[in-house]
Amino acid sequence: MSEPQGAEAVVLVGGKGTRLRPLTLSAPKPMLPTAGVPFLTHLLSRIREAGITHVVLGTSYKAEVFQEHFGDGSGLGLELEYVVEDEPLDTAGAIRNVAHKLREPDVMVFNGDILSGVDLRGVLTTHRQARADVTLHLVKVDDPRRFGCVPTDEDGRVTAFLEKTENPPTDQINAGCYVFRREVVEAIPQGRPVSVERETFPGLLAAGARLQGHVDASYWLDLGTPAAFVKGSADLVRGIAPSAALAEGTGEALVLAGASVDEGATLSGGTTVGAGCTVAGGAVVEGSVLFDGAVVGEGARVERSVLGANALVQAGAVVSDAVIGDGAVIGARCELRHGARVWPGVVLPEAGVRFSTDV
Repeated sequence: MSEPQGAEAVVLVGGKGTRLRPLTLSAPKPMLPTAGVPFLTHLLSRIREAGITHVVLGTSYKAEVFQEHFGDGSGLGLELEYVVEDEPLDTAGAIRNVAHKLREPDVMVFNGDILSGVDLRGVLTTHRQARADVTLHLVKVDDPRRFGCVPTDEDGRVTAFLEKTENPPTDQINAGCYVFRREVVEAIPQGRPVSVERETFPGLLAAGARLQGHVDASYWLDLGTPAAFVKGSADLVRGIAPSAALAEGTGEALVLAGASVDEGATLSGGTTVGAGCTVAGGAVVEGSVLFDGAVVGEGARVERSVLGANALVQAGAVVSDAVIGDGAVIGARCELRHGARVWPGVVLPEAGVRFSTDV
């Protein structure tokens, strides 16, 4: 398949990921291990698979981590460049901040925390066929009340940007993937925060610009919360969400090299077991993410949770819908449920103590 000429990509990865703390205390959200590799690797692999090779990363929080890991991008078949945002500029401001690195007529822009199955070539084709100034990927969701919605006319042209409402007129929402004509990027005000949905897009509509919608019902997930992060990783492992970065086939579990899983343990639901992890006999790990070096003791149960690097869940403990920080210890027969978060290095006592809040 031929490569799309005249297109490049911008990926915005400057957020602090506060909703994912304590996981993001040590790494930016797009660098969290997701199905065995940093999440950003999955997005970059799909960009490369679509034939785009020049990618600019708009970074801010822990900016050096991205360049240390990905370098010039040659390992992924890409040419990567980096622009650091010194102060928060919102989405449009962050796009404008990288404009000096752009060189192609069409610029695909991605939010760096979205897991999506959209046909990237299809979005670009929609943009070019419509001769649009900006094209937005709009995804249909079951409950649009949780999002602002974006109605389109019979030609697919965007007609408005609406705030959250109890009675949305459409089930189409902004999916965080766009194609901009480069001239539109260069016209965004420079050096100050600018919102795409509150300023740039409404301003373009008012000026008569063509904003086109590429509407589909593909897989889509915002990885902004611990529950969504766990689900996204599990869906990648099981092959429900697409990626070109999974070295091994999909299945119920992904066990990385150097991990030790007792034959009496049960792994299911798209679990990832990181390098150097240990899962003891009788343990059950379902739909969870174990960062490198985590340990699950004998008979322990871990469900839909994240265990940070070198975290320890002792024998008989139950961890359900929880986040365990790096190096934390969950004592034998403890129970953590309902979104509990344990901060790095915290040691919880044994003997059946129950927690359902942050610790």
